Amino acid sequence: MRNDATPPTPATDALRAARDLLLAHRTDYAAAVAGFAWPALGEFNWALDWFDVIAAEHPDRLALRVVGDDGSDEAVTYAAMAARSSQVATWLHGLGVRRGDYVLLMLGNIVPLWEIMLAAMKLGAVIIPASTLLQPADLTDRITRGHVKHVIAEGNQIAKFAEVPGDWTRVAVDSDGAAVSDGAAGWHSYADSFSAPAGFTADGVTQASDPLLLYFTSGTTSQPKLVGHTHASYPVGHLSTMYWIGIQPGDVHLNISSPGWAKHAWSNLFAPWNAQATILILNQARFSAAGLLTTLGDCGVTTFCAPPTVWRMLIQADLSAANVSALRECVAAGEPLNPEVIEQVRKAWGITIRDGYGQTETTAQVGNPPGQPLKAGSMGRPLPGYPVVLVDPVTGEPGQDGEICLDLSRRPLGLMTGYADDAERDAAAMRGGYYHTGDVASADADGYITYVGRTDDVFKASDYRISPFELESVLIEHAAVAEAAVVPSPDPLRLAVPKAYVLLAAGAAPGPELAKDIMDFVRGRVPGYKRIRRLEFGDLPKTISGKIRRVDLRAQEDASRETRGVTEFWEEDFTS
Repeated sequence: MRNDATPPTPATDALRAARDLLLAHRTDYAAAVAGFAWPALGEFNWALDWFDVIAAEHPDRLALRVVGDDGSDEAVTYAAMAARSSQVATWLHGLGVRRGDYVLLMLGNIVPLWEIMLAAMKLGAVIIPASTLLQPADLTDRITRGHVKHVIAEGNQIAKFAEVPGDWTRVAVDSDGAAVSDGAAGWHSYADSFSAPAGFTADGVTQASDPLLLYFTSGTTSQPKLVGHTHASYPVGHLSTMYWIGIQPGDVHLNISSPGWAKHAWSNLFAPWNAQATILILNQARFSAAGLLTTLGDCGVTTFCAPPTVWRMLIQADLSAANVSALRECVAAGEPLNPEVIEQVRKAWGITIRDGYGQTETTAQVGNPPGQPLKAGSMGRPLPGYPVVLVDPVTGEPGQDGEICLDLSRRPLGLMTGYADDAERDAAAMRGGYYHTGDVASADADGYITYVGRTDDVFKASDYRISPFELESVLIEHAAVAEAAVVPSPDPLRLAVPKAYVLLAAGAAPGPELAKDIMDFVRGRVPGYKRIRRLEFGDLPKTISGKIRRVDLRAQEDASRETRGVTEFWEEDFTS
């Protein structure tokens, strides 16, 4: 029975109609593409006009379940999540959070993360998701360029903010829900929110076009790009992601992803709750393939998404030990998945892992949805609502090979508003009537698209985007480094790891001690996932004009070498 306090709005009905069409044609790609249209939305707040409405329809269905390898198991129903997020919204409003304020959110996979995400949406605040891997310099950048007015961080992270300048509200969340320790001077305790009034009344109207999210994402420059999304572009745009994964109402969806990155919002928030499914989170102190496989059966997982790094770890374990009787869909995203991994999973489980493609700037653009023929190496076809065009980078004309672009004359709802405070970069991305992804691909006669690579030098390592320029900027701060170039080095587990080619300054001698010192130097200045894992001393290939030819270094890494270079050192050399 529906709660009259949360009646559907015209926007709710429009979203439901679009969603239901995709569910009805979940295995009929042609019908879904032909019949789907993005819903027209005016006044719309996804937390109020969608989540609270569906919560009233099935109040006792689990919205979120967080299990840990420590035996913890916390489950929250839709009704409880709707009520709690309203209480949190009222409490945050009392602390001064207002419509349009930028809120930096730095939490792990704990229940308050979802409570606060919904609460911030209800308030009309703009959320800046931040990984717990970030360091003080990263936080200073985000708080400064993100115009942050409020910071909400997990208790074990607040020490990182000690030297971060600015006058912003501080809220500390303990993972066990306890009050913040006395050592957190100036920080409000999230535990106080439990004494706030239970109801929530919005202070105004939210438009679908109002800003909701601001993501910092690595590019080819020293500073991350600021990607803006609205109350429509990500919440509703992820209908394409729901369709690609194949999530249905009542499903239990497990996605392996860390908060702070766009993929977490993709698959641990919007796609499953658009489908009225249950989000399952597995927290492990240290990744365990065996533990993950056990969870699939113990928790009745029906749809499962993981980055290729995780899939490569899983096939090293005993896949046959997993109870996959409830499992229906398996997908991978972030980087190309090796055919042998797909084949091993198919043999063990009778399920084919399906690839998909998207960016922080968009929702899922391309994918292999359920029930469709797959082609080896292809990431699929354009998903419903996405006018994908391959544009020749030289002629600017559409073709079978070229940069993956989106036709702006049929602008998809899931596309970002643009790069905040960077008109030049924004204009470049939207030039010529297309949104340019910066990725190159080829298409066959049936419309299946195969990923080729980046148009720039950004690469992926363990599902994280790595900007060579950013790492090189840190490397040359070391006294012994004259010049440096960072390229991906093939790795059987992570697909690639950051490797630095270093030209030493006069007087510096190559050797293991210096290699370790440089690696430690970088590691102390960047998040752990960006650290240099391999380093080689030597001259750098250059053009006549003096530019480093990274293409030559990448080719050198791609070429199989039976032995390492004489002056090449790996991170493993310095670990016991």
